Amino acid sequence: MGSEINRRDAIKRAMAIGVVAIPSASVLTACATSSGGDSDKKKPAPAGTKSAANPLGVKNGAPLEAFVFKGGFGDDYIKAAEAQYNKTYGTTVKHTGTQGIGPKLQPRFANNTPPDFMDNSGADNLDTAALAKENKLLDLTPLLDAPTIDDPSKKVRDVLIAGTVEQGQFGSQQMYALNYAFTVYGSWYSNKLFKENGWTYPQTFDEAIALGAKAKSKGIALFTYPGKYPYYVHFDMFHQFGKVGGKDVLNAIDDLEDGALQVDAVKQVIEYYEELAAKKLFLTGSEGKTHIQMQTDWTKYKAALVADGSWVENEAAPTMPKDFDLAVGPLVGGGPSDKLPFGTVYAAAGEPFIVAANGKNPTGGMELLRIMLSKQQTDNFTNTIKSLTCVSGSSEGLTLTPGLASASAALKAAGPNVLNARIQDWYKKLNNETLGNLTAKLLTGQIKSAQWIEQAQKACDDTKKDSSVPKFKHV
Repeated sequence: MGSEINRRDAIKRAMAIGVVAIPSASVLTACATSSGGDSDKKKPAPAGTKSAANPLGVKNGAPLEAFVFKGGFGDDYIKAAEAQYNKTYGTTVKHTGTQGIGPKLQPRFANNTPPDFMDNSGADNLDTAALAKENKLLDLTPLLDAPTIDDPSKKVRDVLIAGTVEQGQFGSQQMYALNYAFTVYGSWYSNKLFKENGWTYPQTFDEAIALGAKAKSKGIALFTYPGKYPYYVHFDMFHQFGKVGGKDVLNAIDDLEDGALQVDAVKQVIEYYEELAAKKLFLTGSEGKTHIQMQTDWTKYKAALVADGSWVENEAAPTMPKDFDLAVGPLVGGGPSDKLPFGTVYAAAGEPFIVAANGKNPTGGMELLRIMLSKQQTDNFTNTIKSLTCVSGSSEGLTLTPGLASASAALKAAGPNVLNARIQDWYKKLNNETLGNLTAKLLTGQIKSAQWIEQAQKACDDTKKDSSVPKFKHV
C-alpha cells in the first residue's frame, strides 16, 4: 500500500473535507412504534469501580452478550477481543455470529431485550439512524473520552481517523456507532488478467466501453454485479455523479433537493450504464446472482471488473487464485470536463458497532470496543482480515496484501478527492430497494436512462415528503 505515513496523511486530508458512510438497513418498524411504558425504562446496569485499568467502570464477572455480523470479515477477530475481555473481567462473553442481524434483533429491540454489543453490518442489518432517533442506542461519548489501552495519555477520540466520530453521529453531538473498518471502494480487477491481455484500466466511459469490446472478444464480460443486491452498483454509479458534476451534485442528492437527479452529470453517468447494458457488457445471469456468486464468477475470470469494497480480498479469498494480483481502480468518468480528476475515489469507514442503551451491560459493550481499538487487536484484524481499521497509523509496520496495498495507493493518489454518498446510509430503503430495483432494470435493459432518472427523482421526492422517515442534511 505504499508509504503508510503518507497514506494516513492522505486519509486525514480526505476525511477532513467530507463525511463517511455508515451502513444501515431497512426501517425498523417494530422499534419505531415501541416507545413509552414501563418496559422502555432502562434498568440500572451493573457498575464496577473505575480505575486507571478500568476507566469505564466495568463490573467484574458481569455477563456480556455480543451479537455480530459474520460476513466478509468473519467474526474471529471479535472473538479474539472477547477472549481478552474474558481474561480481564472474569467472565465469558455470550457470542452469536450470524448474517441475519436485522431479522433476529428487530424483535429483541421491540421487546427491550437487546444484546449489549452488536456488529450491525450486512444486507439485513438494523437501521442505525432509526435506532438512534428512538434512543435505543448508547451514546459512545464516554468511550471516546476514555484513555486508550496502549497509551493512557491519549483518549480514544485522539487516535481515530478524522471523520470517524462524525460518521457515527446523526444530527447531534452524540456518537451512536463506531465504524471499525476503513474501506476503499472502486472497480476491482486482476492485474494478472489485465497484464496477460495487454489491457489498461480505463479512465473514461469511452475507454471502458472500448475495454468491454476487447474483453467480450475473448469471452469475458466487462462487469458482473449481484442482481440480488443491485445497490452494489451504486458504489461506483453514485460517486461517478460526484466525479462528473462535483461534490455539490452528490450533496444535493443526499439532501433530497428538488431536481437533484435531473442534472447533466447524472444524465451522463446513467447513459453510460444504459450503453453498457445495450452492448451486453454485463455478464449474462448477473441479475440473479448474490454478491458471493458475483465474486466467484469474477475470480474465475468470467468478468474483468466488479464494483466492491476492500473487504472483497477476504470475502472472495476461497475462490481467488493465489496469482490473481488483486487491484482496485479509481472512479471512471466522462473525461477532462469532469469536476473532479481521474484518481477520485469513494472511501469510507464501515462495519458499524453499536451498544444497546437498554442492554444488561452497556459499559461492558463499550469496553469491548476499547479493547478492539488496541494495537494488538488492530494488528490482528489487518493481518487476518486484509483490511484497515479506523485507528490512525494502525497498519504501520505491517506487510500488506496486494489488494490492501492497491487500495492504499489509490487513496494516497486521491488526496482530497474522496467522495462518499450519504444517501446510502441516511435513506437505506430508498437506496437499496427503490433505487436499487431501478438500477437492476436499467442494467437488464428493461428501462432506459431517462426512465431511471424520472422514476428515481420521484422516489427521492416521495421520501422527502414522507414525514415518517427521519431527514438529514449536510452542514
